[in-house]
Amino acid sequence: MYMSCIQLLSIMDEETSWISDYFDDMGRDITEFDSLSELSDEGNREANGVSVDLILPDDLLERILAYLPIPSIFRAGSVCKRWHEIVSSKRFLWSCSHVLSQKPWYYMFTSSDEPVGYAYDPVLRKWYGIDLPCIQRSNWFVASSCGLVCFMDNDSRGELYVCNPVTKCHRRLDEPPGLKSSEYSALAISVNRISHCYTISIVKSKQVPGNFFQWDLSILTYDSETRMWVTSWAEIFPGWRGGDESVICDGVLYFLIYSTGGGTPENRHGLITYNLSSRSSHGLLTRNFIPVPCPLTCGRLMNLKEKLVMVGGIGKQDRPDIIKGIGIWVLNGKDWQEIARMPHKYFQGFGEFDDVFASRGTDNLIYIQSYGAPTLLVFDINLRQWKWSQKCPVTKRFPLQLFTGFCFEPRLEIAP
Repeated sequence: MYMSCIQLLSIMDEETSWISDYFDDMGRDITEFDSLSELSDEGNREANGVSVDLILPDDLLERILAYLPIPSIFRAGSVCKRWHEIVSSKRFLWSCSHVLSQKPWYYMFTSSDEPVGYAYDPVLRKWYGIDLPCIQRSNWFVASSCGLVCFMDNDSRGELYVCNPVTKCHRRLDEPPGLKSSEYSALAISVNRISHCYTISIVKSKQVPGNFFQWDLSILTYDSETRMWVTSWAEIFPGWRGGDESVICDGVLYFLIYSTGGGTPENRHGLITYNLSSRSSHGLLTRNFIPVPCPLTCGRLMNLKEKLVMVGGIGKQDRPDIIKGIGIWVLNGKDWQEIARMPHKYFQGFGEFDDVFASRGTDNLIYIQSYGAPTLLVFDINLRQWKWSQKCPVTKRFPLQLFTGFCFEPRLEIAP
């Protein structure tokens, strides 16, 4: 195989699509790729080039390949048998875990029913068609952390899976206790980046029979080491109920609660904290109430480098149910610090923007999209830069078609 490193990487970079076949090929026998001589006569024209295989030992080639973007790694595995063995080895996966983390991708569902969609790579600015394992409906609860994604069904709340959407490795978890009777649920997952063990939490909320203002709220946690669920907290919330927004940051569970009436517009939303490590709230959970920074139409919680960040729809002062803009805040102690507000030109760019929207983020990227269109906006916290993604390769087929999504880190070495 006569080809310089620069030429080979250039060929891999020229690929414009990456479909699910790349995932499947990783587990197949690819002896037919023992050489590249079958591809064309370019080998003769490159006879004076440098032989990568002859010059680079396995460990050095392994380190080079580990720094490639995920799609290029899969394509490199199809170059020849030697490269396939390298990128499929446990040592290579270990190498991948010690390089700089990949930028988070955003998976956008293109239908309100079937979980069909595309994943956006912000580095190469490309969309990839990926078939997600396990999930059966796009309205399932989704949470992600460090390369793993957790799915929970929206009906019985009894089907839970943890998977790596890139490698498609997955595991079904035991059914959590008592979820079938809950009316609202919030799902969160946190993966330890060193041990790869993970914790899953579910905040469930059910109305107390005959009392609209009181809600029975409980927290269930799952430990991947013990493979057991425990009910770590239960409490009656007067005037508040749980919802579907929660996240784990640095061992602390954060979840939004919603007023059941009787409060001021500024108090339609609130935040509760719960220490998962000690399984303690230092008293009643309601004592850990943190008010939101302004009247919100909706709030989206996310973990950005172990800091709690909230993206919220800012409601009008006289009409708090009408969205007038979108802000981003970070929680410092019990105080919110606004770090950005969506410029008006981007806010207008969504067209008809409902009072609620989808938003997810990790590392230093935040994704925001309207439920009514496949338009995706990316905000880089480090650069303080707003940017539209490349156009999603899907068109809106009917007026009421909905779009939503989640983000995840594309990693090869993490398995549930």
